[in-house]
Amino acid sequence: MRVVVTGATGNIGTSTVRALAGDPAVTEIVGLARRDPGPGAAREADPEGTGKLRWAEADVTDTDLVPLLRGADAVVHLAWLFQPTHRPAVTWDSNVVGSARVFDAAASAGVPALVYSSSVGAYSPGPKDRPVDESWPTHGWPEAAYSREKAYVERLLDAFETANPQCRVVRLRPGFVFERQSASEQRRLFAGPLLPGRLARPDLIPVVPDLPGLRLQVLHSADAGQAFRLAATGEARGAFNLAAEPVLDAAELADLLGARTVRLPARGVRAAIAAAWSLHLVPASPALFDLALQIPLMDTTRARDELGWTPRHTSREAISEFLEGLRTGAGRGTPPLAPGTGGRMRGREIATGVGQKP
Repeated sequence: MRVVVTGATGNIGTSTVRALAGDPAVTEIVGLARRDPGPGAAREADPEGTGKLRWAEADVTDTDLVPLLRGADAVVHLAWLFQPTHRPAVTWDSNVVGSARVFDAAASAGVPALVYSSSVGAYSPGPKDRPVDESWPTHGWPEAAYSREKAYVERLLDAFETANPQCRVVRLRPGFVFERQSASEQRRLFAGPLLPGRLARPDLIPVVPDLPGLRLQVLHSADAGQAFRLAATGEARGAFNLAAEPVLDAAELADLLGARTVRLPARGVRAAIAAAWSLHLVPASPALFDLALQIPLMDTTRARDELGWTPRHTSREAISEFLEGLRTGAGRGTPPLAPGTGGRMRGREIATGVGQKP
């Protein structure tokens, strides 16, 4: 079985490649990425030395993808830009137009299975006191570019399914995905260059903000990779929610860190984030904060029953790994995940305007 993975060098991408490399049914993996990750990344992605993996440089916005997808038994589409939040036209071009190009190429190449990484962020605002299944509307939170783009691509996929009934389509909707090796990238994408990673220690975090509506679902990147492997190699089709237990709220995080909770007004926290974002001190926009307060909790029953997926890590374990990765500056050998991507003393992050350039 030949599987092509777009965005193969990112957080979920590297875990998906590792999961596919360990599957006896998979004989070849083609990892597509905008930058060649080098030989070290291949050894890391295929630690058993199966020789299944090869890399190909490709940008979903302008590369002719049809030759790369031709002959594939499944395409896993993970490529996505989170930054620059100050230039949403750039992320739209990569995420929406790029996804449309991947879908069109899959149809032209006659690929029999397409697996797309959607997100909890595609969902319309929903309840925080009960989980919703995959039938919950996916119209997103329009103020946040990330949510807006994920919701739009869901509509593109609806059209693709109608026009290509012969193609098995799977859309996975994971919660927030963490692991130790994602820490450098996620610090760079969301917190920016001013966050001292070494401060991510329980003894230095005495309080956890208790914000109304801030209840989130998390899973480990390795578990996400296994879900994408199952989707690519199995017979399942349709949408699947992905998350681990327990749901993380202020009380859960405080217990994990040995801290206490402090009730804060969401409006005040948002104002602080908005000011920092406007001053280019942090790359994450205030709209992403709004989104976190709006997204519903997800029911993962269908993923367990029909996809055969069960997470091996709890959400607490995923967060604990991530915090440890922040303290140590952990990463992987691919350009998106490498600790040195931000430049010496994080100078490249500052030079690109913190949310102003990709």
